[in-house]
Amino acid sequence: MRKVYPSAEAATADIEDGAVLMLGGFGLCGIPENSIAALVKKGVKGLTCISNNAGVDDFGIGLMLQGKQVKKMVSSYVGENAEFERQLLSGELEVELIPQGTLAERCRAAGAGIPAFYTPAGVGTEVAEGKEIRVFGDKTYLMEYAFDADFAIVKAWKADKHGNLIFKDTARNFNPMMAMAGKITIAEVEELVEAGELNPNDIHVPGIYVQRIVLGENYEKRIEQRTTRPRV
Repeated sequence: MRKVYPSAEAATADIEDGAVLMLGGFGLCGIPENSIAALVKKGVKGLTCISNNAGVDDFGIGLMLQGKQVKKMVSSYVGENAEFERQLLSGELEVELIPQGTLAERCRAAGAGIPAFYTPAGVGTEVAEGKEIRVFGDKTYLMEYAFDADFAIVKAWKADKHGNLIFKDTARNFNPMMAMAGKITIAEVEELVEAGELNPNDIHVPGIYVQRIVLGENYEKRIEQRTTRPRV
């Protein structure tokens, strides 16, 4: 099976209106910039996007929000995007906010073939509305379903042509879990090598989970908020 695609546009060509997408990254770290740009150019609409956050106004998923391409956002944190806030308050955008650990576990469960699980996170809050509640021992839990995404789009540092992935430092974040959870996983990478060149002990995601690979280009690697202190 040939996994390497010539461009992000080619790898995302069959993503249609109404698709459910997982998008890796945390803040602006480790986001699939090339694939997001391809989706913006394609103009696909009505998307459900599962991501830790919604980018910023002029970068990442924020570009898709500007184009009114996102119907629903499933996220843990969305505080740096004014357009997101505007669409939420105006009722243009459906939003499901969930605890970050629950987001991670719903990804992991999908990759592991676990349909649902129980967690104490969110009990007694709006997060629990409409969800099954059970008591185990003396503690209350709510049931969360694994995600069901059509595509997982992730960013890795290095891959081989079989799709084995290595993530670098904090860019690892949600990417490995999402890579194992989508029906079709698209991985854009900074470096692409021949099969057998990667040290097996360094691989974070085996190629069996990855269907498409794109060698990315022109990564900006922005910092969402730079915080410094005066020199002493």
